[in-house]
Amino acid sequence: MTIIDTHSHIYGEEFATDADDVVARAAEAGVEKIFLPNINADTIAPMLRLAARYPGRLYPMIGLHPEDVRADWRDVLQTMEQQLRQPAHPYIGIGEVGLDYYWDTTFAREQAEAFATQVEWGLRYDLPLMIHTRSAHREMLSVIKSALRECPAEPRDGAANACAPRLRGVFHCFGGTADEARELLACDDFMLGIGGIVTFRRSALPDVLREAVPLTRIVVETDSPYLAPVPHRGRRNESAYAVHVVEALAKIYGTTTEKVAALTTANALQTFARVR
Repeated sequence: MTIIDTHSHIYGEEFATDADDVVARAAEAGVEKIFLPNINADTIAPMLRLAARYPGRLYPMIGLHPEDVRADWRDVLQTMEQQLRQPAHPYIGIGEVGLDYYWDTTFAREQAEAFATQVEWGLRYDLPLMIHTRSAHREMLSVIKSALRECPAEPRDGAANACAPRLRGVFHCFGGTADEARELLACDDFMLGIGGIVTFRRSALPDVLREAVPLTRIVVETDSPYLAPVPHRGRRNESAYAVHVVEALAKIYGTTTEKVAALTTANALQTFARVR
């Protein structure tokens, strides 16, 4: 059984003393590839150092997390885009990007502008998006739908499509309603990232998935070090625990863990084409 953890921050300070052990435990659990969304300018270097130690297993992304958007966001994005302009850059996606209005809306306008810029990168550099959204579902979806209208996957009226790269990616850490799931899945080339929340005893997510989300639209994630699944809830999360998410999904969809692992791995590779 081969699993891909599509969202893990194991380059962070929480793993400063045992990141190599964490990677080894993931491999032992069947998690053979781990995708590393970036957070801000300061996390690029430690992320790249860790990924360089594990070619073919760890894959970095680049992006500015919405909670890290400040007054200097334009300068930060300019620095990041300089790296994307390099033909041999190592990044497999644009992330972690999005909107988060849960704790603070001081920089709400800046978040929206930074997100729109990074969505444009997804098309310009033909890279998938790793999208974080909290308390901003409508606002986030408005940005994505606007980009899809401007550059549709299929050309209008038989005209040549000037936007050959298609907008695609993952709506990370999905935990919404069935109606929200349907709205997100209307974006044809996007997956829902499912993590530890699906194992929580009081979570409504299993019922939402059964009702509205086919397994062909799911990728597995941990969001390490956050949101550890049962039976590790309340402790530091790590990529090896993705196996518990796979087990929960197998129960929800009435199938085997092997089938869940195979389908979600295929979904991840379909979305993140540079990994293939």
